[in-house]
Amino acid sequence: MSNAPDNKPPQPPAGAPRPAAPAGQPSAGAPRPAVPGSAPARPPGAPAPSAGVPNPAGAPTPAGGVPRPAGAAPAGAAPAAAKPAGALTPAGGITKPAGAPAAAPVAAKPAAAPAPKPAAKPAAAPAAAKAVPRASGGSGEKGRRKFGQVLVDLGFVDEDQLWELLEEAKTTGKKLGETVMARGMINAEQLLQVLAEQNGLKLASLADAKPSPEALAMVPQTMAAVYKVMPLSVKDKVLTIVVSDPANASAADDLRNLLNLNEVVVQLSTQEAMNECLERAYSNTKEESIVDLIKELETSSALAGSGRQSSIDLDSAMEMADSAPVRRLINMIFLSSIRDRAADIHFEPFEEEYRIRIKADGVLQELQPPPKFLANAISSRIKVMANLDITERRMPQDGRIELNVGGNQVDMRVSVLPTMFGESIVIRILDRSAVKLELDKIGMDAKVLNPFKEIIKKPNGIILVTGPTGSGKTTTLYSALSYLNEVTDKIITTEDPVEYEIEGLVQCPINHEIGLTFASALRAILRQDPDRILVGEIRDLETAQIAVQASLTGHTVFSTLHTNDAPSTITRMRDMGLEPFLITATVEAVLAQRLVRRICTNCRTEFNPSADMLMELELTPETAKGMKFFYGKGCDKCGETGYKGRMGIHELLIMNDDIRDAISNGVSTDELRAVGKSKGMITLRDSGLNAINLGLSTIEEVVRETVVE
Repeated sequence: MSNAPDNKPPQPPAGAPRPAAPAGQPSAGAPRPAVPGSAPARPPGAPAPSAGVPNPAGAPTPAGGVPRPAGAAPAGAAPAAAKPAGALTPAGGITKPAGAPAAAPVAAKPAAAPAPKPAAKPAAAPAAAKAVPRASGGSGEKGRRKFGQVLVDLGFVDEDQLWELLEEAKTTGKKLGETVMARGMINAEQLLQVLAEQNGLKLASLADAKPSPEALAMVPQTMAAVYKVMPLSVKDKVLTIVVSDPANASAADDLRNLLNLNEVVVQLSTQEAMNECLERAYSNTKEESIVDLIKELETSSALAGSGRQSSIDLDSAMEMADSAPVRRLINMIFLSSIRDRAADIHFEPFEEEYRIRIKADGVLQELQPPPKFLANAISSRIKVMANLDITERRMPQDGRIELNVGGNQVDMRVSVLPTMFGESIVIRILDRSAVKLELDKIGMDAKVLNPFKEIIKKPNGIILVTGPTGSGKTTTLYSALSYLNEVTDKIITTEDPVEYEIEGLVQCPINHEIGLTFASALRAILRQDPDRILVGEIRDLETAQIAVQASLTGHTVFSTLHTNDAPSTITRMRDMGLEPFLITATVEAVLAQRLVRRICTNCRTEFNPSADMLMELELTPETAKGMKFFYGKGCDKCGETGYKGRMGIHELLIMNDDIRDAISNGVSTDELRAVGKSKGMITLRDSGLNAINLGLSTIEEVVRETVVE
């Protein structure tokens, strides 16, 4: 860029005709190019400009802080056409018509005279800055800065240090925040400051904070614990909460909907400060229980009157669904069920009562029953949350409710069934954070786990997992696919519905309404060049035949069947219509499983069982010598049940020549079981006895879930 002289050339008087332009200069009718230090001429009669107004081009010269666009023509070149006043170029300057040469970039003082009535005043472009490396740890959506950019902007590290930190984080596999703290460049408070700046959150000081009683009453202790939030204040339907993890800020949307608020303001603090504040705030507050809330609802005359109406009125149904007591009751049931890791919630209307039960650890437990007149209000509230038609009470409906609890996504599948006395509602809770999709952590014994790992690595064949509904088949299959999930293999699943999303897997949900069945989806999947395929369930001969064809053409197929044990799976496939030679040619293994309740480790106690108890296991005192037996006394941690959680017991039937010969000869299920046991198959009962001996489960649980062969 050439240096512009500071002297200002003389200008003709306003309104005087300009002299003819010499060769190479623009004519009198064309706009003059920028002359070093010059200002554009004012038209006749135009008022004198005030100082400090930018030039008509809309951007100062380079001396004023904004560079002209690259590619400007040399000084003195005549532009082909006048530039429209106020039009912006991509760089923030004036739009240049197509084919028009630009004026030469000349350094000059900012012009003092504007063009008459400029169309727009463009914002001054910022000065060019040195590029900062793009750091992981933050989303670039909606203008949010990267974590590393915030570190540099706040002065905690410089750009060279940031490059080193990024390289170290990439090598070690740690997050950038962990890396910079490990080096001692920032402390925990500074890390919180960076996270708050990155996510646009305000830092909360909880040392002397006193949450308002209204906020504590609106957000009960159970809700605060499940959502991992600290309520501070509420005013004009605006709730202020504190979180310790910016990822948990999305809980504000759930709280806004659950509590019927206009807005939820989120602030950030440390986990330690939040825990202290929670303990201090709720220490003198009696936690509202479902029993207390139901007693309050029993005295609600408004709900009692509306709940007994026989006709369906939309306004009345919406009013019942939005009533504060009903909201609080539903919220409390949902959150307590998620906290207790329940699998299902049952809302059941009967002629004289309304029953609520939750299934935790495979066993239904009844809650305090609400008044019968609340049946319509409860069903309407649940249908509103699931986006269902609250006026339709004659047809079954299915929906879903999505919650973000403590930063974890919880999916609730809602099924509504009309009955004689109202609508029966069952909600299946899918809490992804409560399930560990790892083969080593699903309770499989090493004698079963090791051969199962070898079998699922085979390049082709059919591997089946069997058991009744709710026996953990899907979790086992997902764990197997997670174990096999590598970038070198393509895995496609087709499920009804997709219960868990796994990165790296192509997952296709079944939709019977449009004709997308397991069979049709499986045909399409085979054209997608998969290495391994998961079919949610083999329900008919067509699906079974396609699975066999996929296996014969070099694919590994995983699927499920509903049978009592592994040997009876072969009988079930023959009953479907599959030829025995196809079964022996494709099936590699069958894994049968059950879920039994696990003894609470806090109250586990060893005891000597009676002869009657041993007889239920087909054991005698002599055969039971050397075995250990345990039970749970019951404590606060397990709700006085003696059980906490569940575990799997498994039976693995691995195909070999003897078993294939038996299948080809059409032997019975009992004969096939005998052949399998002779080849080392561990039965469900044997797996259960092993769990008893290790102190993991009880005699009652194993007897309930297994049968004598």
